[in-house]
Amino acid sequence: MKSPTTNNPKAHSKIIALALLVATAAGIASYPFIKQAQATQTAQTTTQIPPQSHRIEVVFVLDTTSSMSGLIHAAREKIWSIATTMASAQQQPDIRMGLVAFRDRGDAYITRTYDLSSDLDSMYTNLMDFRAQGGGDGPESVNQALHDAVHDMSWSDDRNTYKVVFLVGDAPPHMDYPNDVKYPVTLEAARLKGIVVNAIQSGQHQYTRPAWQQIASLGQGEYFQVEESGNTVAVATPYDEKLSALAAELEATRLYFGDKEEKKAQQARLDANLRLRKELSTEALARRDTFNATASGKANLLGNSELVDAITSGRVELDEIGQENLPASLQAMAPAEQMAVIGERARRRDELQQQIHQLSASRSSFIKQKVEAEGGADDSLDEKIYRAIKDQATSVGLTYDSDSASY
Repeated sequence: MKSPTTNNPKAHSKIIALALLVATAAGIASYPFIKQAQATQTAQTTTQIPPQSHRIEVVFVLDTTSSMSGLIHAAREKIWSIATTMASAQQQPDIRMGLVAFRDRGDAYITRTYDLSSDLDSMYTNLMDFRAQGGGDGPESVNQALHDAVHDMSWSDDRNTYKVVFLVGDAPPHMDYPNDVKYPVTLEAARLKGIVVNAIQSGQHQYTRPAWQQIASLGQGEYFQVEESGNTVAVATPYDEKLSALAAELEATRLYFGDKEEKKAQQARLDANLRLRKELSTEALARRDTFNATASGKANLLGNSELVDAITSGRVELDEIGQENLPASLQAMAPAEQMAVIGERARRRDELQQQIHQLSASRSSFIKQKVEAEGGADDSLDEKIYRAIKDQATSVGLTYDSDSASY
């Protein structure tokens, strides 16, 4: 049986008119959200998030042999605090991190390298997979690790980039291996590239100290020693769980667009995010979420081709994106409906970011008071890395106001 409107031109006209009216209303309803989001983005660009003309590129060269279990655990807990400390520069630098894990010849691997990237979540999931194993004969393949850090990473040629290596280990380098580039040669190459090399000794092995001190000296960096636990500052706060919950809501506002390959890469990022939420401690998640709330953490939070940010910032117009490249949840919608969804997510994102900033500030104040009440943290890994960054980054115009690290 045919519908009563099938052959009725007037009914068709009414349906079309009604559809246009609904679409127009949806577009009008979403317009304030889009304009508000654009205004928010513009304000952030001009006042809070200036164009990032400065960059920090940091590679951690980490001994992963059996004796390093304590410091590997400390690194997992504190990488986000270190990133937040770097992000606290007045210039709000872009931050890229890389990782070189090393052991020794005859172990399961000599080195494993992960290139510099602003995708800190994916780098961190690699760090989570490392277990302290192997070694045992004293010296390790430090020479190879430093060589890979200097030569196998995509270091920038930009003069405004603070390029730094933190070598972390407890054993001296093997200087007796054939076909091995010795560290003085590698450190001269680092100097020519403008890369600073710092040496962090874990524990108090008397044979390690002279080599580590010489590496720091030749690397134009600093030497410091920490206990095998890292002497890290670990403070749980009453804000951690709420901060993590809000950050999870913030991440849920993300929408990604792109072709099949781009969406595959985006899904890998989302999988890494999900793993972190499942496996990190509440305190570590709070540190990560605090970093993501900074201007420097935006790249890690959003990644590439995030639709809400792309549209509200004006970098991309919705009609420029092929329907098949939109998020699956939007593909069946009319353009006005798509814009309404984007506008609502932008509005909610702005609300969440404001709440996260407030909680992060309260969390930082709580930790600072706690640390001061316990006599400070001058001997901690956190403070020593911060002091090195603060002193060395001035060479590229980065300035830090705070007297202490982020924890």
